[in-house]
Amino acid sequence: MKRRIVMSMLAGATLLASSLLGATPARSAEVPAEFGTDWHDPRTAAPPVAKPSGKSCQVTVAEAQFRDFTPYKGTYTPPEGCGDRWNKVVLRLDGKVKGRQYDRLGHLQLGGVEIFRTSTPQPSPDGIEWSVEKDVTRYSDTLRRSQDVEMLIGNVVDDTYTGIIDVKVTLTFYAGRSPATTPDRVLALQDGTLTTPRNSERIVAEVYATGSGGGCEEYWYLSVPGPAPYSCQADGGPYREVQIRVDGRLAGIATPFPHVWTGGWSNPFLWYVIPGPRAFDIKPIEYDLTPFAGILNDGRPHRVEVSVVGVPEGQSGWSAPVNVLVRQDARRAHVTGKITVHKADDLANSSTYTPGSEHRVVTEGGHRLTVAGYVDTSHGRVTTTVRRSLTTDSTHRWTDGENLDALDATWTDDESLIVDGPGPARTTRTQRTYTMDGTTTLGADDRLRTVLTLGDRAAVVTAYGGRRTAWSRLDDTYSGDATWTVNVPRDQRHAVGTTSERYRLHGSDGCYDRSLTSVQGVLTEDRGGC
Repeated sequence: MKRRIVMSMLAGATLLASSLLGATPARSAEVPAEFGTDWHDPRTAAPPVAKPSGKSCQVTVAEAQFRDFTPYKGTYTPPEGCGDRWNKVVLRLDGKVKGRQYDRLGHLQLGGVEIFRTSTPQPSPDGIEWSVEKDVTRYSDTLRRSQDVEMLIGNVVDDTYTGIIDVKVTLTFYAGRSPATTPDRVLALQDGTLTTPRNSERIVAEVYATGSGGGCEEYWYLSVPGPAPYSCQADGGPYREVQIRVDGRLAGIATPFPHVWTGGWSNPFLWYVIPGPRAFDIKPIEYDLTPFAGILNDGRPHRVEVSVVGVPEGQSGWSAPVNVLVRQDARRAHVTGKITVHKADDLANSSTYTPGSEHRVVTEGGHRLTVAGYVDTSHGRVTTTVRRSLTTDSTHRWTDGENLDALDATWTDDESLIVDGPGPARTTRTQRTYTMDGTTTLGADDRLRTVLTLGDRAAVVTAYGGRRTAWSRLDDTYSGDATWTVNVPRDQRHAVGTTSERYRLHGSDGCYDRSLTSVQGVLTEDRGGC
């Protein structure tokens, strides 16, 4: 684990029809015997943001060079010429860095609303460039007004770590004939409190939860109970759960995504070209707080708190900014309501340590929460029921000195949302599964090898009146195998590595399928199609 801390200092998608737009097989390139001083620019297999045709307007939101922990501050002004009811808004980050640098975590806020969270790739001595796109149409309410801008990618530049992170962030607005349906209000917490409009009829919180900071919570999934001889300890072991509370009452639970940044698992050579899932576009956890609307709509501030279960007391390492997206009832000044069901099962968390020449910690955990409530709207009474069920199942093995360190883990986060009012009930069922299966070994010759597979999977089904109307299935799988010599100058590492990613998204709206492979930093495959 100590090796990992040294190596890393960080802390719905649109379906495309038939084949991948713009993708072509990678050109044949000579693969060197080992990594050199340069490699292919970072690439992910995730789909590009689909953009409508027609008129568009672009605004530069931030342009900065990050050398330390000084945030960029500026002012955003809405574009002219594309109206204020857009069909789509696309954020794009273009970055470049060269020299030597760790992975870094970054965020972008407009008017206190976090619209983007990311991490950075690690550069080659000769330099790399990369870009990230994100659909930010949901934040249209924020984007219609001038806002203060704050962006930070915390960085350290000195005689050893020379990489200055140079980024430019733009927003492109597509006018379109049919404006997108977006939340009426996008709110940030004020001193930990939330005041909603009194006519709110749907309230959704989103939390950009990341374990980071270079300490043990960056690798929370490897924590072990106190008696076990391992470099990262937590009394409850590796079980983590992100909870949100309203006025102290549990309002939502979720499994955090097990992010692996681009220095993770002791092996930067795994990530130079192909990052792990979600590393460049960190997705927020969503919690439907509509059952609490009757309480929140009284015009008073209410305390909203996010906490992470399992973090040792007094230990930092998690960041969890909150946005709240609200839909209002235009025909009613005050929407009233009530919570009708609130049932939280006891949280289960068993983490068992077995000593031996190969130490072992087996963890099983889980939690269930059901919350239901109604709001009386201008179009009738609407009842919202949210059920969420979480599980953790992991086996962690290691030897004395952590020269062998292995984890096989599966996390699930199942959620059902039932909205029942005038007309047929609408049900959305989401089944999320995250997997991590990896082993790091350090041989007597100081050759460190990491073999790792990561999985990000989700199945979503929507039904009206019991009849399925839409579905999608995501399978984003990363695999890597890289070896290098530690404790030597950079030019003596003799690193080799093969990495790949396949991103498959199928559903009622079409399909997308793309595969990438890199060998010794050379992109050898970029293939798409369904």
